[in-house]
Amino acid sequence: MKSIGIICEYNPFHNGHLYHLNKIKQMYPNYTIILVLSGHFLQRGDVSIINKWHKTDIALNFGVDLVVELPFVFASQSADIFGYGAISILNYMKVEKIVFGSEHNNIELLKDIASNSVENNEKIKKLLNKGYSYPYSLGKVLGINVENPNDILGISYIKAINKLNSNIEPVCIKRTNKYNNKKTTGSISSATSIRENIKNNKNINEFIPKNIEKYIDNISLDNYFDLLKYKIISSNDLSIYQTVDEGIENRIKRYIFKVNNLEELIGKVKTKRYTYNKIKRMFVHILCGFTKIQAIKNKEIHYIRILGFNTKGRNYLNKIKKNISIPIISNYSDLKDEMLDLEFKVNSIYASIFENKNYLSELEYKHKPVIK
Repeated sequence: MKSIGIICEYNPFHNGHLYHLNKIKQMYPNYTIILVLSGHFLQRGDVSIINKWHKTDIALNFGVDLVVELPFVFASQSADIFGYGAISILNYMKVEKIVFGSEHNNIELLKDIASNSVENNEKIKKLLNKGYSYPYSLGKVLGINVENPNDILGISYIKAINKLNSNIEPVCIKRTNKYNNKKTTGSISSATSIRENIKNNKNINEFIPKNIEKYIDNISLDNYFDLLKYKIISSNDLSIYQTVDEGIENRIKRYIFKVNNLEELIGKVKTKRYTYNKIKRMFVHILCGFTKIQAIKNKEIHYIRILGFNTKGRNYLNKIKKNISIPIISNYSDLKDEMLDLEFKVNSIYASIFENKNYLSELEYKHKPVIK
């Protein structure tokens, strides 16, 4: 049974994602599609505007066969760590190909960059030390513009494939819009632009498939600002948290009493070296109490958690599960593990701003996989 891997956040699921899935089914009609799905806190420091169980349901409705969770310790981190976690899961699951969107849409170029980025690490570090961002530094050293987010993620996927000595074949599909563009254009627009419209109470039905809007909550990381502020004020040492580095904790402590929302705080503490997304990721780690010690202890995937499947996905899982060397779980009673315990804590924090917060928290250990 042949399989395709995809890695997505679906924040929210939109026409571009549907195009991606339909293109895969057109290119590889008989393959099982396996999705590694980020949960409630995401790679660019965002919070998911659709809860992960609804995202799983949507994915299965639109052509995915098997949905697996990317744990928070990978889902909320930089591209290389995010990519390594997701590719590790797909590698365990015997996936043959991974298909992702790319601005360059040149897989050989991305492979070359992935290989060269390792040997050019020292040059890149020198630029980072001067205050430049990682995307800019990588592009400057290689003489190629690789500041587009999907290309960066694609490079990270290929680096992870190389690191794991995996047989997964990377395949890219041309991305038709810019991720960071806040203006909606045509029927396929970026998740960023759609979230901006949601924030401003504008209609988004043109940019998402039918019946998706009912799952969307108009929330952002700023909804957690009071909780974040409490965490910052009550913590004696912010530097224990993942990605809080190079003395930036002093700037955070200095300005936390002078701001009224997250955007103001980001504006005050941001430096040339810290991208906007890196700052947001850092605040997610503080909010969720994710420490550097926990990050060190959880550098590898400990388990595979199944969020949902259809008949095709179930058959694929039954075929491969005896050859998977780590536990496959569907609920919390299956395993005692620090990575899984952290997942419960993080999702309780996510649920805390909702009126039905107890229900959402309970879903984390009561909800069985979505079955189609």
